[in-house]
Amino acid sequence: MIILETKQLTKIYGKGETEVKALDDVSFSVQQGEFVAIIGPSGSGKSTLLHILGGVDNATSGDVIINKTNIGKLDETALAVFRRRQIGLVYQFYNLIPILTVEENLTLPLLLDGRKPDQRQLDELVEKLGLDKRLNHLPSELSGGQQQRVSIGRALINNPALLLADEPTGNLDSENSREIIELLRKFNREFKQTVIIITHDERIALSADRVITIEDGRIVRDEVR
Repeated sequence: MIILETKQLTKIYGKGETEVKALDDVSFSVQQGEFVAIIGPSGSGKSTLLHILGGVDNATSGDVIINKTNIGKLDETALAVFRRRQIGLVYQFYNLIPILTVEENLTLPLLLDGRKPDQRQLDELVEKLGLDKRLNHLPSELSGGQQQRVSIGRALINNPALLLADEPTGNLDSENSREIIELLRKFNREFKQTVIIITHDERIALSADRVITIEDGRIVRDEVR
């Protein structure tokens, strides 16, 4: 089953002499349960692509279809709800709310949606993340690796159709980086979670089932490993 499809995505910044084409006619699809790495040098367009896939930026032209919904056709309110329920986003710098505890950060997407957490599901997620002894801690009381685990848990709390990770190990040392990639792989394998990871680190890309290479806003290679 195709969970994500992009059709002729183009993103242009500026006009005239200052025009920059960040994405140029990008088309690909992702099957449910795939673990995909998108790699490319700085300025290649990979982060722009992730932001458009995540619904936090708009394409100049083209379509993004997630779980049979064309997100470019949604109004602002509907897109916010869809993004909260169907797309999990993990960033390099965690983006946790500093005054909220680990448990509150984890369950924030549910609370924003007016829903109460399923305690059994939450307990299972916390156990998988290795955070059961940190639920009442604030982000400032956690290591970088632990903060990123909270970020991943928050992204997964709604069982999203798609988990998007933008350089999720970029702020971590090598040991924590390895643990975070293994954690993402675990959720992919055990729960069939579809994962797309943006990275410039080819070593991280080697953990993926499929590697898409972007250069100058275009897909130049799409390899199944």
